[in-house]
Amino acid sequence: MKLGLMLPVKPDLQWTLASQLGVKYAVTKAAPELSGLADPSDFNALKTVRDRFSEAGFELYALEGDEFDMTRIKMGLPGRDEDLEKYRKMLLNMGRLGLKLLCYNFMVGIGWYRSRNDLKERGGALTSGFDIREIDNDVELKISEEQVWKNYEYFLRAVLPAAEEAGVKLGLHPDDPPVSPLLGYSRILTSADAYRKAMNLSSSPSHGITFCQATFRTMGEDVFKLISEFGKRIFFLHFRDVTGTRECFRETFHDNGPTDMAELLRLTRQYAPDCLIRPDHTPTMAGESNEKFGYTMQGNLFAIGYIRGILDTLDNEGN
Repeated sequence: MKLGLMLPVKPDLQWTLASQLGVKYAVTKAAPELSGLADPSDFNALKTVRDRFSEAGFELYALEGDEFDMTRIKMGLPGRDEDLEKYRKMLLNMGRLGLKLLCYNFMVGIGWYRSRNDLKERGGALTSGFDIREIDNDVELKISEEQVWKNYEYFLRAVLPAAEEAGVKLGLHPDDPPVSPLLGYSRILTSADAYRKAMNLSSSPSHGITFCQATFRTMGEDVFKLISEFGKRIFFLHFRDVTGTRECFRETFHDNGPTDMAELLRLTRQYAPDCLIRPDHTPTMAGESNEKFGYTMQGNLFAIGYIRGILDTLDNEGN
């Protein structure tokens, strides 16, 4: 297993702290609005990003999220073939530059979503949560689940050959929260059965999973059984925890939720030993701004130490 961290695309204090923690593998989002460069379908733009990380002592292992506007691809709108060609170029550029993983999602219209970001966690830290009763979800449906599935299948057929050629793995992230519809948009990746269907669409070695443990937990799934089932198709582990259900949940500190996180890592190392792991969605701690909730740094400092402690213990126990 490789331990990484989600870092901003431009150098800042988080890079310094990550380096001081001994983190080697970096994950970033290189979209133009963040990088100030062209999107990663432009080779020189992605090379500039890769080189920044290399010069700071990191290996840029993965990109995560929508690296350009994916609306036409996900909605099946005119112009999607042009966007898919851009996506293929991005994958080939990633391969040429040594990036090994793309964490992507097929959440249509809305990305990961929370109804609150001011819930209290341990010691007064702020955390986020979702309660379907707090949103107006009785809105006109813009796209059906059937159409989203068709669009996803079209996407896979278009991009998997390029991913294989580039040697890049595509890790599919679940819909968060796993409810459908959400604010007028159908969502398809909301259960283990949906993942089985998605994985059965292709046996490509580039087609796999970002196992966001907390999202699978809110689905009501047995995450430990899923790790053994999905095995080496798990390319990436998002390490976080939640309490509640898909319709009402709250994020926790990584050690303060209901999941046995040591067992989670033991099983992941057993069944998906080559996967990348990073801590995800940290509470906002004292002295931090809550503007970018879920991606504050102090919680990541704790989480990296917590993960390392578990992994060292597993090593000492021979697991």
